[in-house]
Amino acid sequence: MPKPLPPFIIELTDLLAPLGAVRVKRMFGAFGVYLSEFFIGIVDEGQLYLKVDEQSKPSFEARGLPPFTIEHRGRTLSMAYHLAPEEALTNFIQMKPWALLALQTAKRAASVRPAKKPRKSS
Repeated sequence: MPKPLPPFIIELTDLLAPLGAVRVKRMFGAFGVYLSEFFIGIVDEGQLYLKVDEQSKPSFEARGLPPFTIEHRGRTLSMAYHLAPEEALTNFIQMKPWALLALQTAKRAASVRPAKKPRKSS
């Protein structure tokens, strides 16, 4: 039987639902957040980090929202995700512009990804 989702994840799923199909997947001790099948964020230790790129990152940096970091081989690495504003977690009106930034970022990333090679038939 799968572990029940933490209350924060359930609340986040409900908060994002008006924007499309929300799916949350456990990964490496954290959670991956998908919106309409696009990977838009990471929840780690009860914090939501939204996907950014060079186009969307300045909006997060202007608010002083830090990047998601991991420790790897003695170094701190910044990932392409930034902390969501605290007020965005309180209601849909506050969350919508931030979630849409992350969704647009994820769509841009998907459009530049190389197509998968077809499998060879035997």
